[in-house]
Amino acid sequence: MKVLVCPSGFKGSVSPETAADCIEAGILLAMPETSIRKVPLADGGEGFAHALVTATGGTIHEHLAIGPVGEPIHSFYGILGNTAVKTAVIEMAAVAGLSLVPPNRRNPCLTTTFGVGQLIAAALDEGAKRIVIGCGDSGTSDGGAGMLQALGARFLGRDGLILPDAGGGQSLFSLAGVDFSNMHPRLKDVEIEAVCNWKNVLCGPLGVARVYGPQKGATPGQTELLAAALETYAVVVHRTLGVDISKAPGSGASGGLGAGLLLIGAKLRPRYEALMEYFHLEDMFDKCNLIITAEGAIDDQTPRGKIPAEVALRAKKRGIPVIVLAGAVGNNARANYEVGIDAFTSILQRPCTLEEAVGETEQLLSEAAEGAMRMVTIGREFARR
Repeated sequence: MKVLVCPSGFKGSVSPETAADCIEAGILLAMPETSIRKVPLADGGEGFAHALVTATGGTIHEHLAIGPVGEPIHSFYGILGNTAVKTAVIEMAAVAGLSLVPPNRRNPCLTTTFGVGQLIAAALDEGAKRIVIGCGDSGTSDGGAGMLQALGARFLGRDGLILPDAGGGQSLFSLAGVDFSNMHPRLKDVEIEAVCNWKNVLCGPLGVARVYGPQKGATPGQTELLAAALETYAVVVHRTLGVDISKAPGSGASGGLGAGLLLIGAKLRPRYEALMEYFHLEDMFDKCNLIITAEGAIDDQTPRGKIPAEVALRAKKRGIPVIVLAGAVGNNARANYEVGIDAFTSILQRPCTLEEAVGETEQLLSEAAEGAMRMVTIGREFARR
């Protein structure tokens, strides 16, 4: 048996590298002779910057920035090694991620991407000519407005006053105009590429507020307020700048950060396409007859560009079965069978608190991988009869 192990990370718990090690250990307990290839996948969320820096022999630079709830935090960005031009990598989750928002303050109407703009400015001041931004695991939904403010943009309210910096998505409800005349001077000389969920859009019934707002702590009322605020944002930007960000592919990525990045000339790339390039995964599926991948949750949003579904879509073309190990199985997870996932299971084996599950993730992953492989062994035995 030749198994490809290609997990994403588990937010706030284990990195993709650790997840791969745990799955490998479980597989070998069930089938010691298995040939295993590990390809941890950082999809633009937590772990993305470190993964790229490690892969290129680059360096991490610490930086103090405003976190998602408007308070200073210690964050970082990376400078890649072995590049033709000086290239920075920024992981938005490191300064505006959901794991940085205390559970009792999870209201995406208020959280901000201001710190993302500060990291971009720091990379520009460092002399970066190219910036790669990982969009994933966000705790915000401000359309990238906070990021733009940190880079010099001004947002004008209907009362004629300038909206406060880092005011969160709900502040955009009163937006009447935008002013980009004082943006960071080095922005015009840099190439920005964002790795994002290409299928997320800013506005509409499947807009980012309605799809992801509740996952970030929004009540039904807050969700509708935020949706209306982002609609206003899109209308004002279209009227003022002539750019339609409402339903552009990727505009809803990371709470609409994708929309803000479009406004500073960034190129948005489907994250799996970018991963194939950055981590040289063209031959990932060669010489394997089973794939095990993993993520913190599998549900009806997984087919919308998340790693397990993207892996499965490509594996299906090659006739390779895919098993997903998930921290949680959510609403309508059966939809994943349609994209090529053959089986999925939760790693949880007993009722427990979130804190307990996070603390035991490594053990749970190993045990789940062992259990999955023992099932595979039974299936192989039946096939021989």
